[in-house]
Amino acid sequence: MRVFILGGTGSIGSAVTRELALNGHQVLGLCRTEASARRLRDLGGEPVPGDLRRPQAWAALAAMQDAVIQLATDFEQDMGAVDAMAMQALAEAASRRIAPLRLIYTGGCWLYGETGDRVAQETSLKRPIHAFAWMQENAQALQEDPHLSCTVIHPAMVYHEDGGGAFSRFLQEAGTGSPIEIWGSLRTRWPLVHRQDLARAYRLLLEDPAACGEFNVAAQAGVALAEILPEIARRRSHDGSYVLRNRKHVMFKYGYWAEGPTLDQQMSAAKLRDRCGWQPDFPDFQQATF
Repeated sequence: MRVFILGGTGSIGSAVTRELALNGHQVLGLCRTEASARRLRDLGGEPVPGDLRRPQAWAALAAMQDAVIQLATDFEQDMGAVDAMAMQALAEAASRRIAPLRLIYTGGCWLYGETGDRVAQETSLKRPIHAFAWMQENAQALQEDPHLSCTVIHPAMVYHEDGGGAFSRFLQEAGTGSPIEIWGSLRTRWPLVHRQDLARAYRLLLEDPAACGEFNVAAQAGVALAEILPEIARRRSHDGSYVLRNRKHVMFKYGYWAEGPTLDQQMSAAKLRDRCGWQPDFPDFQQATF
């Protein structure tokens, strides 16, 4: 397949680009800088110069491909509006196709809000945190657009083989010997997935044109920070000391997005496993390199 990817050199996007290229797909990636273009080439993709904020320059080309994957996001205050503008331009370009355009859109576990002892399924009520409420609104609009064949992927908290992702702050603090900041409570649970396993889920859903709707991707439904902290400390020869920061504190210091890591969440990927036969290579974070 010829796949146009937005955010193809980002934290998750780089793994998705590599996964697609290694499995015979031709990847075109929007790149705003020459550094991003070099990175995309190294991953096996073909750069397309452009900016997410100027979709009129690339939407027509994207809509000519077999599929589009939207992985571009950041924590800027106008990201919701930028995403909506880009997706609207893509949908308009797709309206000139004979058949609907295959679109993989990225949501996230934070759209479910705090679940506590309830394990979120795709049919569960969405209670997104304020900073990402726009994502749920945009995802809904895309699923209802007749010119798109849309799948929405909700990744769990993603950790990386190179120490990035959900564990990055813990690893950095442990590396300095400082007490590790725990946002919320040690009882706070995170659904977890390794980014290589997540990238494979993107590919499997892309390759199944009938797999529309929403799909959660989590290797572990919910792991308490009380379990994650000792493993981080062990790997970095840290003494395991920590300091608790409540939700109000971290949101004031870092912004509204910081509510996300304080959520006590559990999330199931049973639908994905049943549909695509997806099985994570890293079913337990303690087995992974990070």
